[in-house]
Amino acid sequence: MMYKSPTALYCFTTYIIIIITTSFVLLWGSGGVSASKHEDIGIYELNNGHFSVKLTNWGATIISLLLPDKNGKFGDVVLGYDSVNTYKNDSTYFGSIVGRVANRIGGARFTLNGTRYTLDANEEQNMLHGGHPGFSDVLWEVTKYKKDGASPHIMFTYHSFDGEEGFPGDLKVMVTYSLVGKYKLSVKMVAESQNKATPVNLAQHTYWNLGGHDSGDILSEKIQLFGSHITPTNDQLIPTGEIVSVKGTPYDLLEPRVIKSKIKELTNGFDINYVLDGENGKKMKRVAVVWDEKSGRSMRLTTDAPGVQFYTGNNIDNVKGKGGYVYEAYAGLCLETQGFPDSVNRPNFPSQIVNPGQVYKHHMLFVFSIYQEPK
Repeated sequence: MMYKSPTALYCFTTYIIIIITTSFVLLWGSGGVSASKHEDIGIYELNNGHFSVKLTNWGATIISLLLPDKNGKFGDVVLGYDSVNTYKNDSTYFGSIVGRVANRIGGARFTLNGTRYTLDANEEQNMLHGGHPGFSDVLWEVTKYKKDGASPHIMFTYHSFDGEEGFPGDLKVMVTYSLVGKYKLSVKMVAESQNKATPVNLAQHTYWNLGGHDSGDILSEKIQLFGSHITPTNDQLIPTGEIVSVKGTPYDLLEPRVIKSKIKELTNGFDINYVLDGENGKKMKRVAVVWDEKSGRSMRLTTDAPGVQFYTGNNIDNVKGKGGYVYEAYAGLCLETQGFPDSVNRPNFPSQIVNPGQVYKHHMLFVFSIYQEPK
């Protein structure tokens, strides 16, 4: 969805599903369990013989995802870098987990239980994606890892300390990526407040280009997004507190639309939180479907979160990516399921406060497939 600087679905013949989970883990090698508390930055592959994902423990980041197209040719559909060390200087949040609170907090401050907290303002006077460094710029512990076999998976764990970037309380955070079944990848996020009430709003920040990371822009892709309302923002992208209908606006994506046909009606591009249709809670609900006609790839996303930030990579500018390919504006799109931005200062938004003894859970499920173009 954005820069650190100031500032998807399918009629597959087969299905590919991605789930992201945040939870505790022990480090597994393909042959068993081991533990490592002081590891270096590394690259970890999950491969079930049908498709593969590579990740790094820097920011619990997805760095590649290889999928077949309609001709059976595999391509990498996420933006990123050749060297894992480049992610340490990344200004785009490519593929990472962002937090402790994703998106923006107006004025980089909030009041909770009578105490006023001042946060790290890393985007003018506001906080973006947990400040600097946020969870995207720290080394996570690999607490479980199984590369291949029946259920390849990896779990990353991070212990956020009381006062980190201004947030109250110690927080234990777990993210698990798993390949489940023939073409399935699961992602879940879990966090436990250890001793103080604290806001928690984690997001997964992969930039997707179903044509391939080096195929150009995503403007010709189609999207259908299942959110009838948005939370409009001011000129600093801080929500006004309103919740308004998308009807009659360029934000209406309730029916499949070519992204280019709508983006031209906006000043810059999409960078807005959608209020997802359906009841909030444990039940998964539809987020979006994305189709790429040329490759024949499609992506479907479901979640249990109340909102999703749809971002079209508006601010990407001359970023040297994998294979030397240079990413420009609209090179990828983000679908960041989340709690609403600035909810700590908006009592009418769903609360993101986690009290001691409570567990924050956030589940995403991506399904990739080869499709027949819908009529």
